[in-house]
Amino acid sequence: MEIGIDSFADKREGDDSVKAINNVIDRIVYADEVGLHVFGIGEHHRKEFLDSSPFMILSAAAARTKNIRLTSAVTVLSAADPVRVFQNLSTLDLISGGRAEMVAGRGSFSESFPLFGFNFQDYDALFAEKLKLLLQIRDNEVVNWKGQFRAPLENQTIYPRPIQKPLPIALGVGGTPESFARAGTLGLPLMLAIIGGQTHRFRPLVDLYRESWELAGHPKDKCSVGIHSLGYVANTKEEAIELYYEGYAKMFNKIGKERGWAPVTMQGFLNQIGPKGAIVLGGPEEVAEKILRHSEALGGISRFQFQMDIADITHENLLKSIELIGKKVIPLVNK
Repeated sequence: MEIGIDSFADKREGDDSVKAINNVIDRIVYADEVGLHVFGIGEHHRKEFLDSSPFMILSAAAARTKNIRLTSAVTVLSAADPVRVFQNLSTLDLISGGRAEMVAGRGSFSESFPLFGFNFQDYDALFAEKLKLLLQIRDNEVVNWKGQFRAPLENQTIYPRPIQKPLPIALGVGGTPESFARAGTLGLPLMLAIIGGQTHRFRPLVDLYRESWELAGHPKDKCSVGIHSLGYVANTKEEAIELYYEGYAKMFNKIGKERGWAPVTMQGFLNQIGPKGAIVLGGPEEVAEKILRHSEALGGISRFQFQMDIADITHENLLKSIELIGKKVIPLVNK
């Protein structure tokens, strides 16, 4: 199983943006050094995050790393131009020597739609059309295309071309059956974001993905399921809770006010870090066991990515956690 980290390039209140964004790059470099398989950068257009241009951050990290795979997590394709997305991803692939990936998704925030002049009412139609164009660009150097939301392309050649053939593009999904079925039908790897609830409840949707994959006639051995999940690794479970809970509650209460969620409670948090809850948090042995339980609950996964910088944890403690993941969790999981 590949294990890595996703980051939103979180900027804590009062932090210096220059220092914060370079700390993210340093964490990617350190993750490469201690043996993590993948590092992802999300995309948001909010004050508290510095990841509005994820491929820029990943390219900076690509020049300083050797082995780690570098991916977006996710690219908000609905509000982007697929031509530019492909060019950015392809350029990252060249800089990194063939280590680039992307997760295409619709995003969990709506800020990008008015920012780039799109109507949120076209949420799904935008994504479906742009994903189709992106895949056509990936698979064809010369593109002929016509759609609803973009000027047509007539015998257009799109460069640069990447090293990897095909360039890895996964589909980021939340909880809608249509998204799981679409990933399977298109033959795209699945990246499932689980930020709450109980992991095993997603099994019917993952089964739908696998069924759609087989019905479309794609090679069974290429079917791939990954999880993006909140989590943190410390020396002990008690230490992990102490470092993680306060920042987690602060962030989710802030977002919760926007979305009408109930306030975070310690009991609710403890349920989430329990055996069936979504959050993967604790000491190395406990975390490794929970990752394996997640895999079993979903019928097998090929990738697990921690989201842990959303909880106000210091750069120094994030580095310590990355080291524990590389030197202890990964060996335990893959043993």
